[in-house]
Amino acid sequence: MYKRRDVLRASAALALVAASPWLQAAGAGGLLTRKVPTTGEALPVIGAGTSGSFEVEAGSAAYQQLKVVLKAFFDGGGKVIDTSPNYGGADRVLGQLLEEGGWHPQCFIATKIAADSQAEAQAQWAGTLKSLRTDTVDLLQIHNLRDWQTQLPYARELKQQGKTRYVGITHYLNSGHEDVARIVRSEPLDFIQINYSVNAPHAARELLPLCQDKGVAVLVNRAFDDGRLFARVKDQALPAWAAEAGIGSWAQLFLKFAISHPAVTTVIPATGRPDRQLDQLKAGHEPLLSQAQQQALIKQFG
Repeated sequence: MYKRRDVLRASAALALVAASPWLQAAGAGGLLTRKVPTTGEALPVIGAGTSGSFEVEAGSAAYQQLKVVLKAFFDGGGKVIDTSPNYGGADRVLGQLLEEGGWHPQCFIATKIAADSQAEAQAQWAGTLKSLRTDTVDLLQIHNLRDWQTQLPYARELKQQGKTRYVGITHYLNSGHEDVARIVRSEPLDFIQINYSVNAPHAARELLPLCQDKGVAVLVNRAFDDGRLFARVKDQALPAWAAEAGIGSWAQLFLKFAISHPAVTTVIPATGRPDRQLDQLKAGHEPLLSQAQQQALIKQFG
């Protein structure tokens, strides 16, 4: 049985979203957008991930709180949500929430193939559609380059069948950037997903400029370095210039760093808390960081 305080916390979170003057002022469409190079489709720069935060039990207090998170996300202009069939059931939870909230039409669903053979991928894909409660997705990515020589052609087949609108590849470590870059040079892609943060800016050296040159959209993961960045700034004040950049929290600063690179399409932080979701959305508004501000952060956290 769920604890009464958890239910009350979820109810309070819903009231917070409903009463938020910032959210009412921003409205849908208030976020900055970037165009997908292969189609020109505009996507909001702040998206969401599901790893960890959506790995909850359906119907639990945490699940009810995720409803509030998604309401804040969509009401605040969010659209892109990234998930995977190997995120501990997160895709099933996302699919149920989208159906219950009537948010499927508003959501740009990015998911993945994480398989070692085409037969395994086909079975996984069928499960993915069932979990997400949809017949199609917007972006299908090869997870961490896993068996990509087999899975990328399969993803392209699904694109030709109208099952996905875009295909791409992902990685989450600097050590994978060289392989990702090699594939970007040799294969036609719509998207890549890669890590990029104030303490891991390696992607900006070659990979992000390469994507600009090749016309490949970029999703950014690990902008918070899996939360480790927050431990580093505990009890530290924001830089003196933060307010001038419209930044009111470290989360906003870390996200704004990522989207300030012109190659980045959308950053996808995960959260299960409505207050953090509201805070993250605020990073998706002008102004962006100057080159000097970006370099100062790289120096500070390098």
